[in-house]
Amino acid sequence: MGNRMEIKLEIPRDVEAIIHILEEAGYEAYAVGGCVRDAILGREPNDWDITTSAMPEEVKALFSYTIDTGIEHGTVTIMMHKIGYEVTTYRIDGKYSDHRHPEEVTFTRSLEEDLKRRDFTINAMAYNERSGLVDLFGGQSDLKEGVIRAVGLPRERFSEDALRMMRAVRFAAQLGFSIEPETAEAVKALAPTIKDISAERIQVELVKLLESDHPERMRTLYELGITAVIMPEFDRMMETEQHNPHHMYTVGEHSIRATQAIRADKVLRLAMLFHDIAKPITKTTDEAGIDHFHGHPQKSAEMAHTIMRRLKFDNASTDLVARLCRYHDRNIEPNPRAMRRALHEMGEDLFPVLFTVKQADMEAQSTYKREEKQKLLDEMEACYLEVIKAGDPVNLGALCVKGKDLMEWGMKPGPQLGVMLKALLDEVIEDPARNTKEELKKLYEAKKSEIL
Repeated sequence: MGNRMEIKLEIPRDVEAIIHILEEAGYEAYAVGGCVRDAILGREPNDWDITTSAMPEEVKALFSYTIDTGIEHGTVTIMMHKIGYEVTTYRIDGKYSDHRHPEEVTFTRSLEEDLKRRDFTINAMAYNERSGLVDLFGGQSDLKEGVIRAVGLPRERFSEDALRMMRAVRFAAQLGFSIEPETAEAVKALAPTIKDISAERIQVELVKLLESDHPERMRTLYELGITAVIMPEFDRMMETEQHNPHHMYTVGEHSIRATQAIRADKVLRLAMLFHDIAKPITKTTDEAGIDHFHGHPQKSAEMAHTIMRRLKFDNASTDLVARLCRYHDRNIEPNPRAMRRALHEMGEDLFPVLFTVKQADMEAQSTYKREEKQKLLDEMEACYLEVIKAGDPVNLGALCVKGKDLMEWGMKPGPQLGVMLKALLDEVIEDPARNTKEELKKLYEAKKSEIL
């Protein structure tokens, strides 16, 4: 086989050991795919995959501890030092009728046949110490050029698995690469077929893109027609102008720039992506030609929740993103009383990241009144830190009395216990000095007649 290159890669000892055991038994074996790509780039691979000419049962016979993780597709996981390494038999995929899975998988003894079915040239390289780098499709050259290129005919690769179109953009985002023109054109042509892909798989690719160094590649998903299928709400954002002194970009472009202005965290990047998603449906224009978006934070929270449920996000992330959308535009008077009220209403867990969200939002706006906005934001954050340092009570858990105390004072068990506790908390939020058992008993006596 040609295209073997003299190149020395550092691979883990366990991977070397597995390859060596397979070779000693008369089989071929290589590290393959993303781990080879990352090793060439000097990046730390997430995991090491191995491909071999040995059949699954032949692999299992050579190792003492194996797991049948995907044996019908030729994959056996070998456990070494409590780490699992996937070893997959060379294979040829059958026809794909659903743009997701091959109808059948045929095992082969040919490495070239196996590499031919892979998605992109940079992911279709194999390596072992004996043979060096096997690069049949110019993957190393594309790595040097910074190009994402499909193996063989792009339309064939994307017809096999439509998710590969999102993966092309995601790899471009993670590596800072461009997508080769013929590959990009194939994505444009076949983008509608991504409707056949499960929400869970789409979610994984979306998050990887957003958490990358280039979340602005959301723009590429839009330009290639992918968001029109997976998130049409985003297309409306990209096409909605904001004629308003506070803004200088379309809603979508502002949101993209906001994702760039915040750290690479799943929830924070999603919050910046969705914080203004309801602006297209709340837009009004006044007589002076100024656009307004009244009520968009609440609506954006609702839309973010709907989209994230549609894409099968976990409940905790969905809830936090929706609340950040709801409150991203809320300004809090920088005084302790107002801050305590806000903490109680909005939830204390929101505040460590709320100011970060507000900062990113502001940085993606025009410079109109920037200094005033920054001053207010700094004052709000300072006030928040002051309230936290003081340990001011803002929730029932911080109240000096509990339901059992109220019962000792004469209340009967029931819903009114909760009503009374909330009434006492309201007084304590106004004046934290009242949060003593003695003061709260006086308040209880004063409120007893109106609540009981």
